[in-house]
Amino acid sequence: MQCSAPSSFERQFRKEHPGLYNHLQEAPTDKVGWKDVIHWMWPLFTEEWGSWRSLDLNLSSLPFTDPVTGLPTFHERLPSPLLLYGFSKEVVEYPGYWPSKVRVCGFWFPPKEWQFSCNDCAEISASVSSGSSNKQNELCSIHLSLQVFIEFPATELPIFIGLSSIGSMGFLRNPHAFLRVLGTALDISGSRFILFSAGYQPLEAAIDSYAKEASSCPEQTQRSNEGVSLFGGRLFCFSGSVPYNWLFPRCAAAIHHGGRLDVFHFSFSIFSY
Repeated sequence: MQCSAPSSFERQFRKEHPGLYNHLQEAPTDKVGWKDVIHWMWPLFTEEWGSWRSLDLNLSSLPFTDPVTGLPTFHERLPSPLLLYGFSKEVVEYPGYWPSKVRVCGFWFPPKEWQFSCNDCAEISASVSSGSSNKQNELCSIHLSLQVFIEFPATELPIFIGLSSIGSMGFLRNPHAFLRVLGTALDISGSRFILFSAGYQPLEAAIDSYAKEASSCPEQTQRSNEGVSLFGGRLFCFSGSVPYNWLFPRCAAAIHHGGRLDVFHFSFSIFSY
C-alpha cells in the first residue's frame, strides 16, 4: 500500500462522487471526514476494495454510502478513528491538515531479541548484554561472519546500507545495476560496505548471480551462511537481520532509504556515527 494517495485521487473522487465528497468535506471535526480519507483511508475507495466489499461482504462498494441507493449515509456519521504514530514530534511536526484523532506517541522500540532473525543470536546477545556470559562473540556460529566483517580490521569501520522495503515497493528495479554502482563506490571510496538484502528476492538473486560470475576469481567472492562477500571482501551482503542499535555503533555511517510508513516518507537518509 502506498503511503499517500495518488496526486489525482482527490480530483477523480470529486468528479465521480460529488455528493459523497461534499458530505465528507462537511463532516464535524470529530467525525470521519475528508481529512481521514485523504490521509489514510483512501485505499478503501479503490476498485479492489470496492469489489471485496460488495462481493464478499455484501456491503456498498463505497464506504459511507447506502448499498441500495449509493447515496451518502447522511443519517449516520461515524467517529474519526484514533490513529497512532510511533515517532517523535521532534522529528516530524504535527501539521494542521492531519485528522484530529492522530496522535504522535514517540518512538516504539520492540525488545532487542525480537529484532534478530536468528533465535540463537538473540539468546547470545541477551546473555552478553546482561553480563551472564563473557563470550566475545555476540552472534551465533552461523552468522559470526557478519561480526567478523564488522570488527576486522578494527581501524576501518564499515558503512551500512539498508534498503528495507524499498525493493518490495518497486523502487529497486535493477538490482544488478545497483550492485555495480556499489562496486564503483567501493573503488572510489576505498571503504567497506554492509548490505542488508531485507529478504528481497530479486536483490538476493542478483547477489547470487554476481557471486557466481565472480566465482572464477575466488578473491572476488567469499560465501558463508546468510552472507556473501563480494568485491574482494569489501561488500558483505547479509540476508538476515540484527537490531540497528547493535549494528550502528559498529559502523562509520548508515545509509537508509527512510522506510515505508515512517517519518521520512521515502527520503534518502544518511546517518553518521
